[in-house]
Amino acid sequence: MQFRLQRSPDGGHTIATDAAGNQLEMYLPENAGGAATGIRPMQVLIMGMAGCAAVDILVILKKQRQQVEDLLMDIQAEREPDKEPSLWQTVHVVFTVIGQVEQAKAEKAVELSMLKYCSVTETLRKAGAEVTWEVLTQPAG
Repeated sequence: MQFRLQRSPDGGHTIATDAAGNQLEMYLPENAGGAATGIRPMQVLIMGMAGCAAVDILVILKKQRQQVEDLLMDIQAEREPDKEPSLWQTVHVVFTVIGQVEQAKAEKAVELSMLKYCSVTETLRKAGAEVTWEVLTQPAG
């Protein structure tokens, strides 16, 4: 994989671009000439975990012929206090699967993603983060 990161023309943030031209804007603090607004790189890591898990879960549930209308993830994450670098210490995800989905199948799909398939989750875990979750299902509508 190849990426390029550069400062935005206005100097307020950075822009990461992949080989296909897709872009992601990230926070640049005031002491680096930025506007101190936007998504921070450490937040991108947690968001990446959520995106990685979403792919796994949706593929697994589709294979199980579950009718998913929506997938929500509410994430609470805490970093190590008073440390440099300050790593993610705890990550808790509440998965809400909306549609005609059996609770047991939703739980199994999440478990497979979080313990077997999602590389970002495993990266966080290997860095020392405690990653926990719960799974809720709701009918559509």
